[in-house]
Amino acid sequence: MMRKIGAIAASAVLAGLIILCQAGCIALRKGIDDGMETSGDAAAREGWMVIIDAGHGGVDAGKVGVNGEEEKDINLNISLKIKKLLEEQGVKVKMTRNDDDRLAESQIEDLKARVSIMNKEKPDLVVSIHQNSYHEETVRGAQVFYYTDSAQSERAAELIQAAFREADPGNTKKAKGNSTYYILKKTEVPVVIAECGFLSNREEAAKLADEEYQQEMAEAAAKGVMRYLEGE
Repeated sequence: MMRKIGAIAASAVLAGLIILCQAGCIALRKGIDDGMETSGDAAAREGWMVIIDAGHGGVDAGKVGVNGEEEKDINLNISLKIKKLLEEQGVKVKMTRNDDDRLAESQIEDLKARVSIMNKEKPDLVVSIHQNSYHEETVRGAQVFYYTDSAQSERAAELIQAAFREADPGNTKKAKGNSTYYILKKTEVPVVIAECGFLSNREEAAKLADEEYQQEMAEAAAKGVMRYLEGE
């Protein structure tokens, strides 16, 4: 009788060990699969490259806000923040300018130099950061422009515009096609121009000069860029 009970107990222990081994194998396989997925995602992100173009610079201040703030400075501040956010996601980022200098003596040569960088580097996307202005002070809201004949640029613009609206629910603007802006029509890669707000609107000009709001705009732009790169 004791032998029978012992045999039953041994069988129960053996069955338990088999179940534990099976569970361990499943967990191990899941861990390997998860690791492979994570490595794949990381590898994909390491292959992505984005150019951030901070508009204007140097003697070219761009638009001047009703509060005296110069567009070139706001452009660079937001651009550098976007760069940091994208790099934290594993995306390679190249800037057309990292300081207050522009790329050439004249405005047209500066634009040509920027386009040359974009076409040479062949990034997955170019985001050109600017600030807007209008003769009516009530007009406000970030807006993204894309080249009319580029489906890729249009998709990127829509995703970034949606992220801008999430950051500012009062913004009703939509992504808009354009076929005349030099950077849009002269590039061979997907490009969007992100106008982060209106310096002619007193309230928005004050926000755009604030570092915390610049960070919010940068986070929205980076979110839209990541959605584009990830194929959403």
